[in-house]
Amino acid sequence: MIKGLLLLIATYCLLGASTGMTAGSQKPIQIEADQMLSLQKNNSVFFSGKVEAKQEELVIHADEMTVYYNETEKKDGKTAEKGTMQSKDVDRIFAKGNVEITQQEWVATGETAEYFSSERKVVLIGTAKVWQDNNLVTGNKVVMYLDEGKSVVEKSAAKGERVKAFFYPESQDQK
Repeated sequence: MIKGLLLLIATYCLLGASTGMTAGSQKPIQIEADQMLSLQKNNSVFFSGKVEAKQEELVIHADEMTVYYNETEKKDGKTAEKGTMQSKDVDRIFAKGNVEITQQEWVATGETAEYFSSERKVVLIGTAKVWQDNNLVTGNKVVMYLDEGKSVVEKSAAKGERVKAFFYPESQDQK
C-alpha cells in the first residue's frame, strides 16, 4: 500500500515537473509532424502525422495534436492590436490517436489527452493507462490535478468495467 501511494505521489511530482508546457514557461516546445496548419483566426496550430512534442524530458506522441494559444501583451505592458502581439502562450494542448506521454520512468497512454494550462490539469481519456516501472493504473479516464497533487481515475460506462491498479513491491536486488 505504501508503495502504491509512493507511486501516485511520484507520478504527481513527475507530472508537475512536466508542466513546462504552461503559460509563462521559458523552455521551448519542439514539435515535429508530417504536416502543420496554422489557424490564426482560432489561435491554434494543428499538427498531423506522427506528431512528437518535446519540452525538456517530457515527450508527447500522437497521430494529431492541436496547440491552442493566448495572445499576450507587448513588452511595454500595453495591450497590442490584433496581429501585433509580442508572444503567444500555450493555453491548452489536445492530442488524439495513439497518445503516449513519457517522462523519465513513467508512461501514460490513451486515445486522447488534453492539457489545460491555466488549471494545470491533464485529462487522459479512452483506455487510459499510467505506468511507472511495473506499476500500472487503468481506467477509461484519468484526470490529474497537478497543483493539488491528486488524480481521479474513472471506469467506463460499460457493464462490468472497473478501475484497476497493479502495484508491485520493489525487489531486494534494486535496493
